[in-house]
Amino acid sequence: IDELVHDIDREKAYNAPERISQIVKYVIEHFNEQTRHREFNSIFAASSINAAMLYYNEFKKQAGKNLKVAIIYSYSVNSDEYHNSEENSESTAWLDNRQRELLDEAIKDYNSMFSTNFDTSSEKFQNYYKDVSMRTKTRELDILIVVNMFLTGFDAQKLNTLWVDKNLKMHGLIQAFSRTNRIYNAKKHHGNIICFRNLQKQVDEAVKQFGDDDAKSIVIIREFEFYHKKYTQMIQELINKFPLESQFMGENSEKNFIALFGSVLRMQNLLSSFDEFAGKEIISKRDLQDYQSKYLDLREKYKKMMDSDETNINNDIVFEIELLTQIDINIDYILMLAGKYKNNGDKEILINIQKTAASSPELRSKRELIEIFMSRINNYEDIISEWREFVRQQREKDLIEIIKRENLNPEKVRKFIKESFKAGYIKTTGTHIREFMPPVNLFDKNRESKKARIIQQLRGYLEKYSGI
Repeated sequence: IDELVHDIDREKAYNAPERISQIVKYVIEHFNEQTRHREFNSIFAASSINAAMLYYNEFKKQAGKNLKVAIIYSYSVNSDEYHNSEENSESTAWLDNRQRELLDEAIKDYNSMFSTNFDTSSEKFQNYYKDVSMRTKTRELDILIVVNMFLTGFDAQKLNTLWVDKNLKMHGLIQAFSRTNRIYNAKKHHGNIICFRNLQKQVDEAVKQFGDDDAKSIVIIREFEFYHKKYTQMIQELINKFPLESQFMGENSEKNFIALFGSVLRMQNLLSSFDEFAGKEIISKRDLQDYQSKYLDLREKYKKMMDSDETNINNDIVFEIELLTQIDINIDYILMLAGKYKNNGDKEILINIQKTAASSPELRSKRELIEIFMSRINNYEDIISEWREFVRQQREKDLIEIIKRENLNPEKVRKFIKESFKAGYIKTTGTHIREFMPPVNLFDKNRESKKARIIQQLRGYLEKYSGI
């Protein structure tokens, strides 16, 4: 300030410890929301090997084991920050001693994390490169710090966020941004680019220059206010047309609610990419849970109709169940609330537990278990151990009831259930089910209906006890 200078030391300014620390803090604080509660992962692009190592060490310091962070680079980047070499030669031959030592230390951390045995030697570094690529694609890594590597030609469906602290332009910018744009599911219909430098001019130039070819998959979404205004209108329409205290009248009303609430969920998914959305949700968490419960009630109703023998006329109904799933609302969260309730008897906590379980696709099938457990808690100080023992006993009791009710072969059905929990679903093809069914006459008209009834019970059992 107020000093005439020929130029400034940009790298020193960009790599100032205070700045690096603040950026890492921001990434950690916003990682869950940007990656949809870690359903996806990310790449962090640094301007140089020196900057990349500063970031890696700061992530180790601030995140510890809460985030799985790795780093990869091969040779020293050109002094021009806009340089966007492919840098995918998988060779460390041009690294100086310090750069190699720093990378070896980081690879040791990686080896410890994944029980591997890599280093910067020629052959082992190539294998490290391949392993990093694989674990990024399978979301075993949360953040991969790079300089230029993986910014071009790398394709991973579960990568949805690029953190950028380097200058990019033209074709290199388009290529780097495109790493996040592989469509995956309802939660990922766009990628997130979080820039810690002002690249607006470069983005505008790149999209304009390559708009007819390389940038055809890139559309920059509009500003927060545009979407929040639409979201506000949706919430107001939801409250006005479908008050929580009212009951739906007829199939047409139900379908309209399903369509509108699905739109609300999709808009919330988009808005959650914006920092500004925090505190501007408009609708309270409890009211949203109540709407989610109604939404799931209708899903169960229409699912039963679709599974019945009646002609299916509901193909126009789409339930956005993926957008309802919140990994952070799980059994551990419920147990924490249960412990608080038993400790002080606050009825508000009990209501919170009931609403949370009813509004979560993952916990809905476990509501009965949760309610029975709540009435039996003895030791809230060791509530997790008590829950596990309760689940073990209840799981065995329920399976014995199914076995007795359907006269199944105990040994074979237990083996089948064990394999089903590993696979995550009930196998209905082949002879799996018939192997533990009681002997049935081939000409018995009820043979298939008995099989269908057993499958339905086993599916309910698997859903009830999966994940706990």
